[in-house]
Amino acid sequence: MKIGVISDTHGSLTAWQQVLSGPFQDVDLILHAGDVLYHGPRNPLPEGYQPGQLAEAINQCTIPLMIAKGNCDSEVDQMVLNIPLQAPYLITDQPLGRILVTHGHHYLPEQALKMAEFYKIDIWISGHTHVQGIERHGQTYFVNPGSCSLPKGENPRRSVAVITDTEIKLIDLTTNTEYERVTRNA
Repeated sequence: MKIGVISDTHGSLTAWQQVLSGPFQDVDLILHAGDVLYHGPRNPLPEGYQPGQLAEAINQCTIPLMIAKGNCDSEVDQMVLNIPLQAPYLITDQPLGRILVTHGHHYLPEQALKMAEFYKIDIWISGHTHVQGIERHGQTYFVNPGSCSLPKGENPRRSVAVITDTEIKLIDLTTNTEYERVTRNA
């Protein structure tokens, strides 16, 4: 199984199309960590900002998709999306393990560690910060795919993650290349 992980599209149809035609072209499932359509008052407009068209593209996506509600997602967004925005947590059991997806604005890191242990989470996915990274604490891999449209941090890059039974990879969308890989225990 191969899972594509995306977050913080913020209305960028361009980023969505690039992801589907690139790193997600052969995934079995897409997990979105929120902030789907609206760019938010603190963010500039991303390239290809077309939230209405992005909603249509998401609704027409043939790859199964699950979305955790972000802090910029609203009831109006849910009205145009056919896929439920699950909040604040989405927990799914997949062949790759138990996965929790959340946007990341409702918890502190120490709470996440306790929740991951209590719910026996194999992979914890969050977005919100627009900063990509993979860390392992105990038996849980914590993955932030970064933002595919509005990257932030010391080394900002538009990015997504891809998870398989043996690895977690971060992909740079500008160069369409892998730039970080973690081997995971299946």
